[in-house]
Amino acid sequence: MKVLILGSGVVGVTSAYYLARQGHEVTVVDRQPSPALETSYGNAGQVSFGFSSPWAAPGIPQKAVKWMFQEHAPLKIQPKMDPSMARFMMQMLGNCDPERYMVNKERMVRVAEHSRACINALRDETGIRYEDRQRGLMQLFRHESQVEAVAKDMRVLEQCGVRHKLLNADEITGVEPALGRVPGKFVGGLHLPDDQTGDCYLFTNRLADYCRERLGVEFRFNVEIQRLKRSAGAIESVVTSEGELTADAYVVCLGSYSPFLVKDMGIRLPIYPVKGYSLTVPVTDDGGAPQSTVMDETFKVAISRFDDRIRVGGTAELASFDLSLLEKRRATIAMVVRDVFPEGGDVSRAEFWTGLRPMTPDSTPIIGATRVDNLWLNTGHGTLGWTMSCGSAQLLADLIDGRAPAIDPSGLGVSRYAA
Repeated sequence: MKVLILGSGVVGVTSAYYLARQGHEVTVVDRQPSPALETSYGNAGQVSFGFSSPWAAPGIPQKAVKWMFQEHAPLKIQPKMDPSMARFMMQMLGNCDPERYMVNKERMVRVAEHSRACINALRDETGIRYEDRQRGLMQLFRHESQVEAVAKDMRVLEQCGVRHKLLNADEITGVEPALGRVPGKFVGGLHLPDDQTGDCYLFTNRLADYCRERLGVEFRFNVEIQRLKRSAGAIESVVTSEGELTADAYVVCLGSYSPFLVKDMGIRLPIYPVKGYSLTVPVTDDGGAPQSTVMDETFKVAISRFDDRIRVGGTAELASFDLSLLEKRRATIAMVVRDVFPEGGDVSRAEFWTGLRPMTPDSTPIIGATRVDNLWLNTGHGTLGWTMSCGSAQLLADLIDGRAPAIDPSGLGVSRYAA
């Protein structure tokens, strides 16, 4: 079967890999000149299977009000006359009750745990490396109330068979020795030993090279995707800046831009761009730098280690499709990395980046079929596209092939928003 994948971020390229591996003729189309130049370029770097959690959580509405008046808050809202933003916020608030949180958390961990198995197998099969480390992730707590609140997440981790351990203030330095240089800063941490770290941009580009050279995948870059053309209940072609492209199946992996392409097909995707920022900091002292990934729970900032760089990612900003680099946001993530690893890297020489995370109100990706016979979705992964990419792509390939999927796909399709 001929499959046309729209988008060459990490989700699009992993979709190409699994579909081509199963024998399909795959073409990937993107407006950019090469893979992973938008959301996948400078993300936080953690491949955090066990840490997968919804942004919509109990207590978030109250915290959001408090954050409005804080200089270094994890969530910022740029006021705009934007009905889509208002609708997204209302839908997100509807997912903040404890029952919805647990449902959404289970769905996310289900996909993420499958993704763990998939990326491990992919790495073994392809041999690609991407400054990756398999040394786990630690969620750091500055307050005892955060330790108490994590109990509900630990119950879901137990149900899903995810290894984890709650550590006290003395034990966290056994995982991340550099934290010993900032004594008294943290009261404890939740360690997830099977989580990973890696450069998503390197991974996506090296996997694209593998797909092209070993699996025959065609990549068509600098091609603007304009609209879908429908006939008799199915997609007939994709209209692009280089003419119409045809296939037997079409897969939308366009992140925050996915809703614009499918709305004329009568499909409403409740995906909204949530802007994130990152710094890439050169390491100056290996002993003072992280060895894997830590997540500062107070500021929602992740700090990940590559070979000779530290990637610091954070801030959820509702600002529509604005990609301007705001110095106030840089100040927040710079403050956190200096506070946690003051001797690890030279923040003054950091690369500053921003990207748009395709967030759904329940934080769960949208994977699977649509009401249009040959149109498929793999989008809406929010902050966890890198984490869930391999698992969601492999699941999609199974669904397109009509195979029994490796995991239960219930609750992951667009039909959950039908009401």
